[in-house]
Amino acid sequence: MRSSMKSLIKAFVLVIVFTSFVIPQKSTVKEEKFKVFGNCGMCKDRIEKAVKIKEVKYAKWDKKSKVLTVAFLSPSITADSLKKRIAAVGHDTEKYKAPDSVYSALPGCCLYRSKSTTH
Repeated sequence: MRSSMKSLIKAFVLVIVFTSFVIPQKSTVKEEKFKVFGNCGMCKDRIEKAVKIKEVKYAKWDKKSKVLTVAFLSPSITADSLKKRIAAVGHDTEKYKAPDSVYSALPGCCLYRSKSTTH
């Protein structure tokens, strides 16, 4: 009887240890809003496509306010990493500037930078 009880306890401990490694920790969905510069519907498509990855549950850029609302799984990804992705496709955020070579290759209607102002 003692050996069966010991075996049962060992099996129970193994199950607990195993599930603590196998069951992934739940990520929480975090919503952020931040400024992304652009002008038109093509900009909207490009900005939203840049953050269309499995960790992002929702992304909507408003052309009028220039604000991107994005819901993503945290800590799998950060708002900072999303801003870098957006800059890489040609759109400035308040923190990251798009490379000039990428920005200048955008269609004319998407060129939002003014020669006299910076973001």
